[in-house]
Amino acid sequence: MPPSDQKPLTYRDAGVDIDAGDALVEAIRPLARATRRPECLGGLGGFGALVEVPLDRYRQPVLVAGTDGVGTKLKLALALGRHEGIGIDLVAMCANDVLVQGAEPLFFLDYYATGRLDLETARRVIAGIAEGCRQAGAALVGGETAEMPGVYQGDDYDLAGFCVGIVEKARLLDGGAIRPGHAVIGLAASGPHANGYSLIRRVLEVSGADLDQALDDGRRLADALIAPTRIYVKPVLKLLARLPVAGIAHITGGGLPGNLARILPAGTAAVIRAAAWTRPPVFDWLQRAGRIPAQEMWRTFNCGIGMTLVLAPEHAAEAVAMLDDAGEEARVIGEIVAAEGEPRVAIR
Repeated sequence: MPPSDQKPLTYRDAGVDIDAGDALVEAIRPLARATRRPECLGGLGGFGALVEVPLDRYRQPVLVAGTDGVGTKLKLALALGRHEGIGIDLVAMCANDVLVQGAEPLFFLDYYATGRLDLETARRVIAGIAEGCRQAGAALVGGETAEMPGVYQGDDYDLAGFCVGIVEKARLLDGGAIRPGHAVIGLAASGPHANGYSLIRRVLEVSGADLDQALDDGRRLADALIAPTRIYVKPVLKLLARLPVAGIAHITGGGLPGNLARILPAGTAAVIRAAAWTRPPVFDWLQRAGRIPAQEMWRTFNCGIGMTLVLAPEHAAEAVAMLDDAGEEARVIGEIVAAEGEPRVAIR
């Protein structure tokens, strides 16, 4: 039995503030409302989000789902106090994956877990998520905020994202149409995106780097490392509506060798010309400061290419022009060749 003088306990005494959670929901309502699509039914606060399938635009709709997080880039965001960009990262990692199948992102949900709910930090993160949804054209339809003292310590938090897109069955992309002779177009990355940050943080630790130092392009090291992941959805969807694309790869963990190979059919390989683009200085700094071998750089980081598109060579120039006009930095970085054995990527 508890002592007779023990005061009654509340959930707040145990470290969970229900009132703060309710206040966060009210704070993010207008952010979610700004991302609303015509297919959305209802708003935040229900037990489940309701989204109609737009059958007026699709004869044989296929739903494409993706989920991801942002890894230990969170630790850098906490150290720098830069939280909005992490929300964009979260959407980008999911929406870009959905896009690879040729799908238009429809809606997005997030999971935010922390040991102690700091309203301002959470609001800034979710404001970034809303901005990412705006860039991707997806509706932010809901999510979950979990306050878990004892599991997370101090101001630590974790994120997971969930995105659902839609594509006409006949327009699904799986790389099966890729053939020898096809061109590989690379889209510029904004930085390391949200991959390789355990290694990045280790490099920062062993090098004793000053995050305020300027890189060769004049950017602060901190700014280059925390830059949000680029969301390629709208320019690429516009391209898909006009040109026949055979395959798309989102360059995440595993780099160009690991991700481009995932969409190559049997009997093919990709030959990538490293000189076809200028690697951003942040990657040069990481390689020097960490003495990272070249092969390790290629398989850990995107090294400046965040997405690749594969299509027939006669469409390559038009595709590059369309993407450049849409604000991307695009260029032909390689080609598909016939090869025996497992599909692979050679970088020369």
